[in-house]
Amino acid sequence: MPTYEYNCKLCGETLEVFQTFSEKPLRRHPDCGGDLQKVFHARGVVFKGSGFYSTDSRSSDSKSSKKTEPAKKTDSAKKSETSTTPSTAGTSSTD
Repeated sequence: MPTYEYNCKLCGETLEVFQTFSEKPLRRHPDCGGDLQKVFHARGVVFKGSGFYSTDSRSSDSKSSKKTEPAKKTDSAKKSETSTTPSTAGTSSTD
């Protein structure tokens, strides 16, 4: 059974009430007769596990039938490979 929190507009008292989902919300404070307002709280969400991927819901047949091509090197990848090697241009050794 869920716990609901109400705040009285007249006296400011906070009430916690156990109610079923089918019960109507309280309208009047039992002690002072003031109007009650339901208090809502934000709830955190916790995701546990390794994660969810688009391939999680597919059967094993569709995974094996899908063929992938190896990735081709792009010009920027080639440039980065050549730029990491030490350059000997512009250096002269005179003995």
